[in-house]
This record gives sequence, structure tokens and C-alpha cells, in this order.
Amino acid sequence: MRVIVDTSAWSLVLRRRSPSHDHAAEIERLVRRGRLQMLGLIRQELLTGIHTSERFNALRDELAEFPDLPLTSREHEDAARWSNKCRSHGVQSNVVDMLICAVALRHDMSIYTLDQDFDSYQRILKFKRHGAT
Repeated sequence: MRVIVDTSAWSLVLRRRSPSHDHAAEIERLVRRGRLQMLGLIRQELLTGIHTSERFNALRDELAEFPDLPLTSREHEDAARWSNKCRSHGVQSNVVDMLICAVALRHDMSIYTLDQDFDSYQRILKFKRHGAT
């Protein structure tokens, strides 16, 4: 099964001075097994806020190894539908998180995230969560 690695997990590995070795090792396992799936929106989040062009280019080049999954209107429509469903259950969401959930559900992928908001989403949307193996 392919795994969408959320920005929260990537950030601990790529953007901090002392990366989390457990999360780095898990992302490395996903890469070696050919299971990691990148989304353009996650790539954009990771590159946003990089202060120097040198670091921006280096991170862009590191991430170039992972092609984006092409998305269609259906994933965006699903994201809106899931956002409405969450809201009807009293759970607020954001556009990026709902798109990640929609892609995971539509393409039978799991999500590797450290973002606790996904705990609330998962109770409603029933997507698969990736745990370290």
C-alpha cells in the first residue's frame, strides 16, 4: 500500500536542526520499499517559508525524487464533501488535510502523520493510518 507522508512527519525529518531518527528511519523504509506517495500540496507546504534560495533549491532537489500524484476534480470534490461531513460532526478541518484524506480514501492509501487533527478526522472518515513498522 502506498503511503502519503504528511507535512508534519516530513518537517521533523527535513526542516529541523535535530531530526527525529524514528521518523527519518520510517520515511527511509517507505522510500526503499517504493511506497511513499508525494502530493503537490505537501511539497508546496514543505518549501513554503524557506528563507534562503540555497536551502530552497536543496530541499526542492531532494524532494524531486518523489513525483506528485496527479489529482483531478474528483479528489477536490471529495475533499469538500469530507470537510462538510466533518463539520456536520462538529469537527473543523482545513483544505490541505481534507485533500490528503480524500486522496487516501479514493486511491486506497494510508496517511503517515503526526498531526493530531487527523485523529478526529479518522473517527469520521475511516481512512487508513500508517504506523511505523
